[in-house]
Amino acid sequence: MKKMNSLIQEEDKKFRPDFIKNVKIPPQALDLEEAIIGSIMIDKKGLDEIIDILFPEVFYKKEHQEIFRSIQKLYHNSKPIDIYTVSNQLKEDRNLELIGNESYLIELTQKVISSAHIEYHSRIVQQKFILRRLIRISSDIIENCYDDSTDVFELLDKAESKLFEINQKYLREKTYENTQILIMKAIDKIKKVESNKEGLSGISSGFYKMDQITSGWQNSDLIIVASRPGMGKTSFMLSMVRNIVIKQGIPVVIFSLEMSSIQLITRLISSETGISSEKLKKACLSNLDWKSIFQKTDKLKKSPIFIDDTPSLSVFSLRAKCRRLISQHGIKLVMIDYMQLMGISDSGSKLRNREQEISIISRNLKSIAKELDIPIIALSQLSRAVETRGGSKRPLLSDLRESGAIEQDADIVLFIYRPEYYGFNTWDSDEKDSCIGQAEIIIAKHRNGGLNKFRLKFINDQVKFIDFEEKGISSSLVWEEDYKKIDKESFFIENINENNDFFSEEYSQDEDDLNYHKNYLKDEDNFSF
Repeated sequence: MKKMNSLIQEEDKKFRPDFIKNVKIPPQALDLEEAIIGSIMIDKKGLDEIIDILFPEVFYKKEHQEIFRSIQKLYHNSKPIDIYTVSNQLKEDRNLELIGNESYLIELTQKVISSAHIEYHSRIVQQKFILRRLIRISSDIIENCYDDSTDVFELLDKAESKLFEINQKYLREKTYENTQILIMKAIDKIKKVESNKEGLSGISSGFYKMDQITSGWQNSDLIIVASRPGMGKTSFMLSMVRNIVIKQGIPVVIFSLEMSSIQLITRLISSETGISSEKLKKACLSNLDWKSIFQKTDKLKKSPIFIDDTPSLSVFSLRAKCRRLISQHGIKLVMIDYMQLMGISDSGSKLRNREQEISIISRNLKSIAKELDIPIIALSQLSRAVETRGGSKRPLLSDLRESGAIEQDADIVLFIYRPEYYGFNTWDSDEKDSCIGQAEIIIAKHRNGGLNKFRLKFINDQVKFIDFEEKGISSSLVWEEDYKKIDKESFFIENINENNDFFSEEYSQDEDDLNYHKNYLKDEDNFSF
């Protein structure tokens, strides 16, 4: 009889329809789901190990999802967790009949004797859920790919965002470290600072006073640079880019939501060559200007600057792009111009409350800086309250536009203040202290250091900031030398014959510009270096 039954079963397999043979059951681990829920109801301590790993939707069986949701409520309300409290919570939620009444809860507790290995079991259940999610995402992508109206780049963004969401929400690892490990890491960092000639623990901004106060831009810090329009936020950012990239060779990415990449590069060319941005814009250039452009832009061409001018960039896309740039190009610093132009999602959906939206953006920027372990410098607008105030018009933290969360999330908040913009000729009430061509950088918040303020020189026609006082050199000397250089350049442009061959082999592009000027002015004592 047994042989007959086995023969029947074999014949049945042969004639079974193909669609039954090829049926694929979604990845699952029901036995482990039962063991996890049962062990929680007999030993609440097990829940402490997995509360940040599992979520109701991770469970495959609907009944298990509802039971775990009730367990979560009890845990968050600091109530005891056992078979009776879970049963009462399910009654309150009107889900007790859905899961099969108390008898099913009893059955689950009888299948386990302790919460041993609960974390290992939870990881397996989590992985099964992620596989199910990936199957669903892949199916959606395949379906959208057959739709002719689908925008391929939008589809890529959506696919990337869904995959990134899984990674962020469901693959968080515990990162506990004991004091012994942390102390060794701190000592190693101190040793690195000690070996650094400039004594900086972060990336040098290129401004002496700034580096003295901050010790450089620190990894995982969110730095906000804020001011009213026209104060020079973008110019300040580009001045730092030049100092960081060209002088130090550190890769930087700029996310420009306001200006195009060509406009930014033109500003950098102006800053590097000393040719006014207005002359570059109108293309009113002499042979000397062209010589300077060809010589001095060579460093810019080789510098690791990356510019993304995507409009209305979302914080999610920013995170994904930063990850790629770090892995592909070793980016060490991110700059954003400016954060009020950012959005929450690529779909363009916005919250009704703009303040909430900016709060989410600033919180995410800090999260990205911490996750990627790099400094992020974000430019920000100030409210019109500055304009309506009397006195010096110096900005305050309360002037940060649309959200107090910016002040809360930022590690450093810098303000740029130029009295000249408001028609003032002197600093405050001191008639002898001229403010023409100067800017005050105010450090209004510094989470890991002191507050301070210092001055920089602002060269308006080249839209750049430079040190006003450096390493003990008097400010008057810096001003005198800088103006002498400006006078000398104007002398060249006005007096040198335009027909001279400035591109001869005698003066190659690799030759230092200082020697080039000396060659033409060797008899001019008034303009010697």
